[in-house]
Amino acid sequence: MTRQALSATQVFDGTTLKASATVLLNRDGRIEALQPHSLPLPKGTQVQHLGPGILAPGLVDLQVNGGAGEMVGQTTDVAQLARICATHARLGATGILPTLITNNPGVTRQVIEAGVLAAWRGVAGFAGLHLEGPHLDPARKGAHDESLIRPMDNEDLSLLCEAAQALPALMVTVAPCAVTLEQIARLARAGVIVSLGHSDCPAEEAHAAHRAGARCVTHLFNAMSGLQARMPGLSGAALSSGLRAGIIADGVHVAPECLHISLRMKALDDLFLVSDAMAVAGTDLEHFSLNRREIRRESGRLTLADGTLAGADVTLPQSLAHLVGLGVAPERALAMASRIPADIIGAADRGRIAPGARGDLVLLGPDMTLRGVWVAGELSWREDTKRSMRR
Repeated sequence: MTRQALSATQVFDGTTLKASATVLLNRDGRIEALQPHSLPLPKGTQVQHLGPGILAPGLVDLQVNGGAGEMVGQTTDVAQLARICATHARLGATGILPTLITNNPGVTRQVIEAGVLAAWRGVAGFAGLHLEGPHLDPARKGAHDESLIRPMDNEDLSLLCEAAQALPALMVTVAPCAVTLEQIARLARAGVIVSLGHSDCPAEEAHAAHRAGARCVTHLFNAMSGLQARMPGLSGAALSSGLRAGIIADGVHVAPECLHISLRMKALDDLFLVSDAMAVAGTDLEHFSLNRREIRRESGRLTLADGTLAGADVTLPQSLAHLVGLGVAPERALAMASRIPADIIGAADRGRIAPGARGDLVLLGPDMTLRGVWVAGELSWREDTKRSMRR
């Protein structure tokens, strides 16, 4: 691979937008430099002028339940994880945490083993795992199978602590009622990113979990106790503390008013985007199965037969467009989908354009539509060669 440079009218480096800049990529597919157009490039560099738009770091998604017609679950192996990662790379997320929705102990162990092997083999786009459950609150189960929800025991705790040492990153969503404060503390000491979610807990319990080591909140406002005058709930605890929060910006899961409230209440680096993508991502499928229950896809919504939301039908570029359409500054929106989630999982070489970072990049139009994807410095997808697909 020869040294190459990508020249864009705007480049987002993970924090700020820079006008008329060039990204220089080395032969190893890493970023060598970000510089103004006016500076000369090394002799022999191949330069590609990208035209109007924003060149940004590859997006990072910490909650991806599936894609390409498949769900993380009982059929998960390294090959499936690679397919899901590749699908989401084509949709703009070049670093993801494949996410297992509440399941039995055997499937949980199987997914962890597949994730460890994926990391060892260097599967492109694989940044770790997210286990959303099974240690949740049945009162806020959402689309999770209540029969599989259970408190954490010592065997679960040992498995998760061991997995955190073997994976690039491990995020685990728990409800305070299903774990003890000591279990949260042990998970945190082992390197697990403990996220609170699917919980009807009062704010006091959420704050205690935060003090014990919980760092995040899963899909803010959804499947959790809401903010009320004298009962702030998990939503209120998330908004009023240093807990970092993922949020789904699809125009379905969170009302514009709640998005604006969260953006004003949370510190700049404490709110990040997630897609909560399901099997239909990157496909034209109109339905799929989750634990033997049909999930229907219609009008940008994924629901069970009773209307319960079951994940989201949105990509991160679409979420960016939604935020910017609501008046959010492009710099903040872009950081929420790149540098901030990368920092949460400790991936210092993702989510930013800086020397030594991965040459994973996306080209976005002025309206945040996805126009191109580069993985390890190589062009993976461009708008003019895309196949027609529903996203």
